[in-house]
Amino acid sequence: MAHDTAVHEDVHGHGHEESTKELWSGGKQPFKISYGKLMMWYFLLSDAFTFAGFLIAYGALRFSSPSWPVPDFVFSTAPFGIHHAPLIFVTFMSFLLIISSVTMVRAVQEGARENQKGVVFWMFLTVVGGAGFLGCQAWEWTNLIYKECMSVTRNPFGTHTEKGVYLNADGSRSAAEDDLFKPGIGYLIHHAHVDDHGGDHGHHDEGHELTAEEKFLADANSIVSASIAGNKIDMANLPEAGVDFPGFRLNNEGFIERKFVTEAGETGAQTYGPKAFGALFFFITGFHGFHVLSGVVFLIIIMLNAGSGLYAARKNGYEMVEKIGLYWHFVDLVWVFVFLVFYLL
Repeated sequence: MAHDTAVHEDVHGHGHEESTKELWSGGKQPFKISYGKLMMWYFLLSDAFTFAGFLIAYGALRFSSPSWPVPDFVFSTAPFGIHHAPLIFVTFMSFLLIISSVTMVRAVQEGARENQKGVVFWMFLTVVGGAGFLGCQAWEWTNLIYKECMSVTRNPFGTHTEKGVYLNADGSRSAAEDDLFKPGIGYLIHHAHVDDHGGDHGHHDEGHELTAEEKFLADANSIVSASIAGNKIDMANLPEAGVDFPGFRLNNEGFIERKFVTEAGETGAQTYGPKAFGALFFFITGFHGFHVLSGVVFLIIIMLNAGSGLYAARKNGYEMVEKIGLYWHFVDLVWVFVFLVFYLL
C-alpha cells in the first residue's frame, strides 16, 4: 500500500513537472498568429479607441450646438471651378482610399503565393491610391484655409435659425429668389477683396451671369473700396466693433457680414459659426491624414524590400506585407467613420 502511494506521488509529481515545463518552454504563438501580427492588432485596437474618443467628442459638440455648418454647403466645391456639387469631391477621395484597400488585398494574396512581382505591382497601386487621397485632402485644406478663410479658431460657415430675406448692399430688401432663406440653410461669410487703394480684387468671367450673392459681394466690395479711398475706414486698423454699412457689416477681421430681415421683421446679420467645427475638422482629418501619410511611407519601404527579395528569402508568405495590410485596412475603415461624422451628419 505504501509502495503504491509512493508510485502515485512519483507519477503525479513527474506529470506536474512536465506540464510546468511545457507552459514555460516558449516558442508558442498566441491565438495561432505570430508575435508581430499580435502586436499590430494591439496597436490598431488602441488607435481605434483614440479615434473613437475624437469622433464621440465631435458628435457631442455637434448635437449640443443650436446651429452647425451644413456639410452639403461646406463641402460643395471641387477642383477646376466646380461649385454647388455637394460631397462630389470627398466621394472621389473616399473612392480612391477604398480602391487602394482592394489593391492591398491583392498584394497580400500574391504574398501568400510567394509571387514577388505580384506583391510589388499591387503595392505600387496601393501607394498611388494613398498618395492620390493625400493630394485630394491637400487641395481640400487649401481651399478651406485660403479661399474660404476657415481656421482652427475661425469658422466663417454659419447656419440660419429663422426664415427671412437678405438685404442688398445699399440696405434695400433683395428681390432675388436666391436671397430668400429658411432655417437650416448654410452661408459663408466672405472676406472683403479690396486693397488700400480702393481696388477690387474680385474677378468675374466675361459673359458669366452673376448670382445674387456674387452681385451683393461685388457691390459691397465697391462700397468698402470707396470708403477706403475716401479715408473713411482703414482696413489695416479696423475698430473692434467693426464698421456698419446699410446692407452689411464689416467686422474687425475684414469679413463682410451680410444683413437680413427675418419673417418676424427683425434685422440681423451673418455671424461666425461654432469655432469647434474648424478646430475639430482640421485636427481629426489631419490626424487621419497623418496615418495615411505614415502608411504610404511604410508601404514604399516594404514594397522596395519585397522587390529586393528580402521577404522571399524568409519563406513566410510575405508576412510583413500582411501586417502593413492590416494597418492600411484600419486606416480605410476609420475614414468611413470620419466621412460619416463630418460629411454626412
